[in-house]
Amino acid sequence: MKKIVYLFTLVLVTFSAMAQNNNNSITPQVNVNGEGSVKIKPDYAVITMGAEIKDLDSAKAKKQNDEIIAKMIQVIKKSNVAEKDYQTQRVNLYKTREYQEKKDYFVASQTITITLRSLDNYEKLMADLMAAGANTINGVEFKSTQTEKVATEIRAKAVLNAKKKAEDYASALNQTIGKALIISDQSMVNNPRVYMMKTAMADESAGMDQTLAVGEIEITTNVNVVFELK
Repeated sequence: MKKIVYLFTLVLVTFSAMAQNNNNSITPQVNVNGEGSVKIKPDYAVITMGAEIKDLDSAKAKKQNDEIIAKMIQVIKKSNVAEKDYQTQRVNLYKTREYQEKKDYFVASQTITITLRSLDNYEKLMADLMAAGANTINGVEFKSTQTEKVATEIRAKAVLNAKKKAEDYASALNQTIGKALIISDQSMVNNPRVYMMKTAMADESAGMDQTLAVGEIEITTNVNVVFELK
């Protein structure tokens, strides 16, 4: 009697599992990528530059560095850069060994990050900062205040591009697409960047004329969309 009950229960469980598998059948899908991109002109820059001084005496190195940074701040203020748009950072003082000279030096360095809202002032500001003693440029990044606005527009273009691809594939199979099941977003903004490190520039500040070539910012949105296939 126990064997009959056991077998009957096993049959019920088996049919239940089969019914569940039938109900959870995989929906036919088409998986496509869509892309939208646009290039825009930058309208402001983020500049990171500063000063680096090497001396046998740590106090002298720091003092000279502080004096240069103070002059740089005065230049920034005279250039009508708002106080919220510049900040000192990366203050360092460390000892380094010059093995050829067999001497230990102290290196004091500090950088300032400046958000320049008007690119028309770029050349003059850079020249004035170098004349004040700045000798390192850690990076110049050109950006646009319209980035978010444009990004919103091209997201829609990327989705439509993905939909068109899915329709093309489905049409070739004499099928159609249904609703979107999954959307994955991968966006990228390529800001033109200029890098110069530890450059002896003070004597070259007069040669800064017409060196600005900011290029364009490319904003690219990539989406992966999974559509139902009918």
